[in-house]
Amino acid sequence: MAKDLAGKVAIITGGAGGIGKALAEELAARGCYLVLADINAELLETTAAELRAGEAQVDARAVDVRDAAQVHALVEGAHRELGRIDYIFNNAAVNVCAELRDTSLEDWNRLIDVNLRGVVHGVHAAYPIMRAQGSGHIVNTASAAGLIPAAAEGAYAATKHAVVGLSSTLRIEAASFGVRVSVVCPGLVDTPILDSTKYVKLRSDALRKISPGKPAPPRTAARQILRGVDRNRLYIVLTPTVNALWRLHRYAPGASLGVGRIAVRLFRRERTEDD
Repeated sequence: MAKDLAGKVAIITGGAGGIGKALAEELAARGCYLVLADINAELLETTAAELRAGEAQVDARAVDVRDAAQVHALVEGAHRELGRIDYIFNNAAVNVCAELRDTSLEDWNRLIDVNLRGVVHGVHAAYPIMRAQGSGHIVNTASAAGLIPAAAEGAYAATKHAVVGLSSTLRIEAASFGVRVSVVCPGLVDTPILDSTKYVKLRSDALRKISPGKPAPPRTAARQILRGVDRNRLYIVLTPTVNALWRLHRYAPGASLGVGRIAVRLFRRERTEDD
């Protein structure tokens, strides 16, 4: 049975759509007070209005997670107004699908700023509050690409591996303060990030064509994430396919790299430029 979260407060970055919105819907159904943040102010207000129409308690704040000051203002403001922070879901992300030879420094920096620094900013703001209150749960969204080699997503994978490392280390440090930490590692989920992914010298449907299995619905992903949060899992790995690939990489790394080389060949069939 899902936990009753009446009176609890959850902050969700990247909360206007995709997994963030689905998490908001699931948490609202459990009675959680929501503080949603997203860089897309218009979509954020639409999402907040939909949730309020279902009688959810929602604050919506336009935030760019690349800006530490904005994230601190979000978290500290919510704590000041609501008196507690029980959950923070550091969920905002962007993607660039490109071989490393084609990845510009501009794209590297954008990925690092959103996917890694965005998580760091959320942790840096929420962790002291949770330590002081002796409780809380930090949930960082990484990716399957944070666990295994990810052909044509090397820079993205680097940021997601960093989030996995940050989360596992924070978990062992935070435990004595009563603070829990989880890291979410989904495979392909049918979210706006699929459509907003930047493709470099690759066809714009390359990820959908080559990733194994069909994209999971966001609500399915959100339910699995919250099940893992309820059980205080460190790694919340979504989909049996991702679990199988992760096990392969841990126990038979040579075979895993062989699978990765096959993926490289498949992506190269989707190239729009020969060089």
